[in-house]
Amino acid sequence: MKIIDNKAILLRSRNPERIANLIPRSKALSDNRVLVRWGLQEVNILNNLGIKAPSPIKGQYTWTGQYKPFAHQIETAAFFTMNRRSFCFSEMGTGKTGSAIWASDYLLSQKIIKRVLIICPLSIMESAWKDDMFKFAMHRRVEVAYGSKQKRLDVLSLNTEYVIINYDGIEIVFDEIDKGGFDLIIVDEATHYKNPSTARWKVLNRLLKPNTWLWLMTGTPAAQSPIDAFGLIKLVAPKTIPRFMNSFKDLLMVKISQFKWIPKHNASEKVFELLQPAIRHSKEECLDLPEMVYVKRDVELSRQQAKYYKALKEKLVIQAAGEEVTAKNAAIAMSKLLQIALGATYTDSKEVLEFDITYRYKVLREVIDESSKKVLIFAPFKNVINLIAGKLTKDGITNEIISGEVSASKRTDIFRKFQNTDTPQVLVIQPQAAAHGVTLTAANTIVWWGPTSSLEIYAQANARVHRAGQDHKCTVVQLRGSPVEKHVYALLDNRINLHEKIIDLYNEILA
Repeated sequence: MKIIDNKAILLRSRNPERIANLIPRSKALSDNRVLVRWGLQEVNILNNLGIKAPSPIKGQYTWTGQYKPFAHQIETAAFFTMNRRSFCFSEMGTGKTGSAIWASDYLLSQKIIKRVLIICPLSIMESAWKDDMFKFAMHRRVEVAYGSKQKRLDVLSLNTEYVIINYDGIEIVFDEIDKGGFDLIIVDEATHYKNPSTARWKVLNRLLKPNTWLWLMTGTPAAQSPIDAFGLIKLVAPKTIPRFMNSFKDLLMVKISQFKWIPKHNASEKVFELLQPAIRHSKEECLDLPEMVYVKRDVELSRQQAKYYKALKEKLVIQAAGEEVTAKNAAIAMSKLLQIALGATYTDSKEVLEFDITYRYKVLREVIDESSKKVLIFAPFKNVINLIAGKLTKDGITNEIISGEVSASKRTDIFRKFQNTDTPQVLVIQPQAAAHGVTLTAANTIVWWGPTSSLEIYAQANARVHRAGQDHKCTVVQLRGSPVEKHVYALLDNRINLHEKIIDLYNEILA
């Protein structure tokens, strides 16, 4: 097969007349060659005949927007156009959003679809999706449906080509969305739909008509267990799996005790077979992306911190000797040790006790001064975040705080300023408040003031800078000043979930 131009392909066939009859506006030539119109309908017919043909987006589409697509983004966009219902499991930061926007824009331009609904977390509706729409398809009209029911209805009534909405917002205006002509639904961070017994899943499933396009995007389709894939498969390819969860569980898991199931030896392979059609690119495959470097910096605890850290550890040793250690009290104990090491904790009377963080802050300033671009600082505790931000402000370093207490609209404004203006220079972030979806490529340095307990959040947070649009090598700096921090970072570096090792880690720290 040879591409002739943007509108036709030339292929060889043992029966050119048959293909000419099957494909509209095709032309049988004098030998065994056929010239056919190059569109999605024709390509699908050829593929069904066993003749491999590329998506027409590769030759017919002008890649719009501010950025030239990477090779893997073109491949992903082509995949989307060829698969009405499908998965994209590419790693974070590989440009899934851009690929989906380009692919949907192509389908709109060909009048294959009329309207697109984007479903995503509340925190990234504007800062990720709406902003990226402007970057990749600024000629399209897009609105965010958020707020009161009436505000959402007003947005839907505008009949824009793209509407962005959060997961639980759909149920509020379901009837209007259902009648809104959305024939392509894109779901970002689709793991939120892993459980088909939830109201959220059922609402989305009710939206799906036989001809609805559905693209589910997530880097972790079965992060905790193979059965996490059940709800996703049931949306994309329901006929390929058992109807009920228990039967699906029996297919992939084996029961070893009354309350414990473990994956069968072939569970991963079986899930891979069922999660189709799918495409995935790892960062290692995306050679156009800059590298990310991980650096550890040891910091000294102040005399005050060392004193309280030692006293608490001794108290925990005494408690551990007389009581059974559970995951819950081990986690609480380690959290208190971390709070002391990072600079602030609560007293028994719920007052905030701040510690001298001179040494750790000095190293932080060194990292900020060395960075060639802006800096993200991740800190797991609210009181610590306020402490860091106050010191930065005092030193004349412009900064903003991103935490669970900051509203979604304010976060969006902060992210936009950070990406597009000179200030702020630094964001001080509670990891779970900005770990998913947000692009912060104005920075190329991440500083972990202290570790998070979640492997997924750690990986997602680091990906905020290592994404399409980044033009510098990226550095992740771990500040370590106590045994508990070093142990937790070691687990994260080895991609071990802290929650699985919490009691072992507790015993190691107290040894």
